[in-house]
Amino acid sequence: MLTGKQVRVRFARNKIVPQYLDGHSDHWLGVAEQLLLVFRDAPGRTRGELTESLADLVGDGPTQLVHQGFAKLLEDRCEFEVASDSPPEQLREHVFKASAEHRAAMVKAGRPFDRTAVLEQVATELALTPEQVDVGLFADLKDEQKVIKFDDTTAEYLLRRYNVALAQAVLLRCTEMEVKVWGETPARFRQLFRAVKFHRLICTIRNDGGNGYSLRLDGPLSLFSSTQKYGLQLALFLPALLHCRAFDLKATVRWGADRKEKLFTLSGTDGLRSHLPDFGVYVPREVSLFEENFKAGVADWRISSDPAPMPVEGMTWVPDFKLTHTPTGKEVFVEMIGFWRRVNLADHYKRLKRGIPGQFVLAVGEANRADEEDEFSLGDGVYRYKRTPIAAEVAKAAALAAGVTA
Repeated sequence: MLTGKQVRVRFARNKIVPQYLDGHSDHWLGVAEQLLLVFRDAPGRTRGELTESLADLVGDGPTQLVHQGFAKLLEDRCEFEVASDSPPEQLREHVFKASAEHRAAMVKAGRPFDRTAVLEQVATELALTPEQVDVGLFADLKDEQKVIKFDDTTAEYLLRRYNVALAQAVLLRCTEMEVKVWGETPARFRQLFRAVKFHRLICTIRNDGGNGYSLRLDGPLSLFSSTQKYGLQLALFLPALLHCRAFDLKATVRWGADRKEKLFTLSGTDGLRSHLPDFGVYVPREVSLFEENFKAGVADWRISSDPAPMPVEGMTWVPDFKLTHTPTGKEVFVEMIGFWRRVNLADHYKRLKRGIPGQFVLAVGEANRADEEDEFSLGDGVYRYKRTPIAAEVAKAAALAAGVTA
């Protein structure tokens, strides 16, 4: 992700327009390749040495923000470690204590402070060499961290990643966002809806007819808590949307020190390409594990992980599972809920209770609730779990909701 100082935008009346780069520009491809050469040679060097190598390339000209942005995105692909034979905080504790004692003794004897003697004393105490003590003393400082691995890529990828990162940086400041998607396959729509769930976004989905859907998402600045975490999740959702061919995105953002409202728009014709591979629908491990346990340990219920989106009171609900009670044929739909505001959960429950009574179970993770102090009562159809939903307990909740014998 880019930092706030690296974001390049311009303004057209009330609109905010990121200054995207031409992904086919020979100039920018050349710049990207130069920076890649530096990072390919980075393993084994410290972060400070890497910064020095980048200084001449980044420069201080009008394009330095682009160079800094490239460098930041490549740095995110590096793995760093603290290179020390002993924990630096432990070394400092021993060295500072030994230094104080040594200085007092030298003042009393009228002799100068001897740094080498202190390092040798600490090295003897910790069974290290003086050089190891000296090198490891501040090895946990950011500039002293060593690059142990760089995930290489191409110049073309870096330009695509940069453009998406600009759009993501704008979305971090949004208060509300609406996305219209149309002309996709059912599998693609499900992938998009599951991406909404995976990133734990507060979203209302509406079927527009004609093979299209509208998604209304609350932005991070509309929340009273968890703003930074939620804003990041919203930005991380964008690459999944970019896998769609036809879409329109409109977002209201608050920009600048005075936080004036601006309009940000993006569509499938703007040329942004997702930097992430299209692996299809990703299922979190805890969700797939629940399905495996349900199939293995629950009788009289059949589970399906591919239910169709359902219209509920003019909205579109996207459950995670469909449970079918084999003796009666009754169906119950299950939704896993992680991060969700209390008021949204309550409203969501009431909507399902009115629209499809006896046909749903909300599995709510306690650890992911935003409001732990204020308890509220919900009726049948809600199952709370601590860390991982238990298949047998969900089956009991489904049986209670549907009015059948578990």
